[in-house]
Amino acid sequence: MSLYEKIINHEEKISIIGLGYVGMPIAVAFSKKVNVIGFDVNEEKINQYKNGIDPTNEVGNEFIKLTKVDFTSNETRLKEARFHIIAVPTPINSDKTPDLTPVEGASTIVGRNLTKGSIVVYESTVYPGVTEDICVPILEKESGLKCGIDFKVGYSPERINPGDKIHRLENIIKIVSGMDNESLEEISKVYELVIEAGVHKASSIKVAEAAKVVENSQRDINIAFMNELAMVFDRMGIDTKEVVDAMNTKWNALKFYPGLVGGHCIGVDPYYFVYQAEKLGYHSQIILSGRKINDGMGEFIADAIIKKLILTNKVVKKSNVVILGLTFKENCPDTRNSKVSDIIERLREYGIEPTVVDPVAIKNDAKSEYDVDLVELDEVINADCLVFAVAHNEFKNMDLDQIDGMFGSLKNEEKVIMDVKSILNREEIEGRGYSYWRL
Repeated sequence: MSLYEKIINHEEKISIIGLGYVGMPIAVAFSKKVNVIGFDVNEEKINQYKNGIDPTNEVGNEFIKLTKVDFTSNETRLKEARFHIIAVPTPINSDKTPDLTPVEGASTIVGRNLTKGSIVVYESTVYPGVTEDICVPILEKESGLKCGIDFKVGYSPERINPGDKIHRLENIIKIVSGMDNESLEEISKVYELVIEAGVHKASSIKVAEAAKVVENSQRDINIAFMNELAMVFDRMGIDTKEVVDAMNTKWNALKFYPGLVGGHCIGVDPYYFVYQAEKLGYHSQIILSGRKINDGMGEFIADAIIKKLILTNKVVKKSNVVILGLTFKENCPDTRNSKVSDIIERLREYGIEPTVVDPVAIKNDAKSEYDVDLVELDEVINADCLVFAVAHNEFKNMDLDQIDGMFGSLKNEEKVIMDVKSILNREEIEGRGYSYWRL
């Protein structure tokens, strides 16, 4: 009987290592079909899950309360499973090089508890070669087992879009790969239990690893192009959104928009690809150029804020700038690698300590990561400038009277609105005489 058959017969278990924005939805999905152990080293997070609280908002509290996932922070429980999915983050260091510490740590933990006949699948984003050249030796060393004989490995990159309620785990085609045909078939069958859209079988682990970093690098480059256009159009006095809307009437337009590019995927993955390319003697030209543009957008927006304040005759250092949104994307509590922080840091250089509002973000994360004390939306008064930095539904649904109330007694021409995400109606805003700018 194959491992897959034992899993569906509840004779073997699946373990998910890393219960964040990626691992938790996978664990919950599998738990509807098979026995699942959900492991994370963060005991506080495990306790939240056990109490029916989902800090990621990816699954929701009600589903967490009902899920059959067996949550634990005890690594020895991993011995009970023989199909392991590692879904830990892969960030970058301050010098933009890959930080493989989390995936190496997870490999160590799994290796210590690995049993014969197991399959280990990595979902963490890495550059081609990491699974076989870095992770496998750790698994072998810690377990005393031999890869290919005692256990096998595969790679299946995560494609979950945090905060997206349309493109979910179940309806996104899953790339799968294995070290040989046998492991590829087993891995494919296991994922097909929960992936309704089906799987794409990559020819090798390296191909699957490359596909992940390339698909995000492609998006990064396209957004960088739009950001460069936005900076040029700003000098020309041309509205970028109007240009893009006109361009998108053509059937083959790609429909990318300018904006802040952060988070743990698009703002990070290109550096993994560039790192490995440079090790092989190739120095990236297009990818790094795109990264440079996107990494500079926070400063560009902050400088645009300062310019608007000056043009409305405000004393810059005394201006009350209110930033609406801190997370890296809309309707998602994840603040990791949020480029809104670049706006904040740049404003601080001008002597401005902005007020930051985010009804979705976790307050403790905002404080620990960016030294920001979040305030409630209804606490905003006497603003000089509102910066719509993230398109949360709470901000998109605000009417002009609510927006107007945040400015206090200012004359309309003194009210500055910076619409980074182009979520407001320009004609209505300017019709009231506000000083309006959008990216």
